[in-house]
Amino acid sequence: MVVSVKVFKKATPNGKVTFYLGRRDFIDHLDYCDPVDGVVVVDEEYLKRRKVFGQLVTTYRYGREEDEVMGVKFSKELILCREVIVPMSNPNMEMTPVQEKLVRKLGANAYPFTFHFPPNSPSSVTLQQEGDDNGKPLGVEYTIRAYVADTEDERQHKRSMVSLVIKKLQYAPPTRGQRLPSSLVSKGFTFSNGKISLEVTLDREIYYHGEKVAATVQINNSSKKSVKNIKCFVIQHTEITMVNAQFSKHVAQLETKEGCPITPGANLTKTFYLIPLASNNKDRHGIALDGHLKDEDVNLASSTMVQDGKSTGDACGIIISYSLRVKLNCGTLGGEIQTDVPFKLAQPAPGTIEKKRSNAMKKMKSIEQHRNTKGYYQDDDDNIVFEDFAKMRMNNADMNDQ
Repeated sequence: MVVSVKVFKKATPNGKVTFYLGRRDFIDHLDYCDPVDGVVVVDEEYLKRRKVFGQLVTTYRYGREEDEVMGVKFSKELILCREVIVPMSNPNMEMTPVQEKLVRKLGANAYPFTFHFPPNSPSSVTLQQEGDDNGKPLGVEYTIRAYVADTEDERQHKRSMVSLVIKKLQYAPPTRGQRLPSSLVSKGFTFSNGKISLEVTLDREIYYHGEKVAATVQINNSSKKSVKNIKCFVIQHTEITMVNAQFSKHVAQLETKEGCPITPGANLTKTFYLIPLASNNKDRHGIALDGHLKDEDVNLASSTMVQDGKSTGDACGIIISYSLRVKLNCGTLGGEIQTDVPFKLAQPAPGTIEKKRSNAMKKMKSIEQHRNTKGYYQDDDDNIVFEDFAKMRMNNADMNDQ
């Protein structure tokens, strides 16, 4: 069986400069981050002693583009890394296997480049907008850019500039640990003796996208009130550090009267299962996603991970966390009892069985969706499969590559 190497390709509107990138997802491993490695091919006759400049750019968008009036901007663009790609500043630079293969195939006009994410740079996160809102996505977005100019500060012309959106993501740790998160609360009532105790325990601390969150609920009613029903929620907490804003959204929920009413002196132990999925929250405003590039591979935003000894409060951009909330309804006079149990939601790390299963499912979907797609073509000589963005860009110079 021949294994093909998939390469993303995108050209400038005039076709003179072309990006080749072996991947669009780059992983933050906490102690280091994958570099952005690719190749640029340039038409030497068009260059005419000019240079090709490259940039790694992040855009923080925290408000809708249509609301920007009277010069007020709801976005900030930061250039994280910049360098001269052509001519090469270091002809002896160390190349990755994919870069070596592309340079051999594409010839003398192919120039490798490498960009590095700065320490503590935020992960890619997109805040979902209303279903009919087609504006630029809110959140943190990364783009690599190349353009032809005499100097770096020269005005960039769209006809000779190419940009491609990429994602910076985090994986779950290789092991998920043995700790079982739990929470215990109790509530007494005015003019009534006794309390209702509520204990919630999860079956693990870290869940992978698509897994069931199992919550074991134990209720001990030593009061004179009755529990009418039980509600469970998976809540996504979003903190936008750039505007000091925080909000929470339910991404999975259930309500049940099974085992209810729990009368005075009675107890109940039951396990509830919830699955937080992006597909169940489509078109819901404010839901955070893992850097939205394609509908078929989008996940809910992963929990923000930090190195041991550091706090998520030190992170920047958009900080994501999750908790499971259980509410007990004790009637009109009794009110409600609730507790939250925090947990982490993340992508499985490479090499784990769960990651292999996830990749297999995505591969099957990809084969079915792109089997007859004209944007793909394969070179049989060295098994490189290109996903070409060039035609879309030529049709509309201002079109996003997503």
